[in-house]
Amino acid sequence: MGNVYIRRATPEDAEKAAVLTRLAIKEIAEELTGETEEETILAVLADFFRKSGNRISYENTFVSEHNGEVSGLIIAYHGKDAKGLDEPIVERLRRKMKDSSITLDKEAESGDFYLDTLCVDPNFQGKGIGSALIQYVEEYAKEKGYPRVSLVVEDMNEGANRLYNRLGYKKIKTIMISGCEFGYMVKKLEEPLV
Repeated sequence: MGNVYIRRATPEDAEKAAVLTRLAIKEIAEELTGETEEETILAVLADFFRKSGNRISYENTFVSEHNGEVSGLIIAYHGKDAKGLDEPIVERLRRKMKDSSITLDKEAESGDFYLDTLCVDPNFQGKGIGSALIQYVEEYAKEKGYPRVSLVVEDMNEGANRLYNRLGYKKIKTIMISGCEFGYMVKKLEEPLV
């Protein structure tokens, strides 16, 4: 499949990362940004990406490169940090909407290393990049000593469900995010060899 190079993201990846994040999370991007105009949604996503200390920051992102072009991204962080990483996003929404009661739905369990967002550029799909990104992050989590990785996926997303099952993820419950049902899938990293 040619050579896929995976690296930590940098603030310079913001424009492409915003587009990929938007593709991956669809209408959740509108909820996170409080915006409806496509250009503004992307600008806000890119802005958060360039900053540190939030859920969609470059600090929590790894990107794949294909011949020097960013071909995909994966955003991941530890569940215990999720609330803190959501704070800057919630703060912005509360200011924008003038509503101090706004919160974001809890996604990650506090014991899990959480794969928040995965997206492969449509021009590069079908080359195993999604699997490579997931496996890269699993290795990263293993090195950090995290025993379990988790992610959420829409039940209707058959392709993603097939991929995650193939990679060893098992659905343990259903959770609600932005009014939609998602399967919460986990994979234990230190599986004993049978």
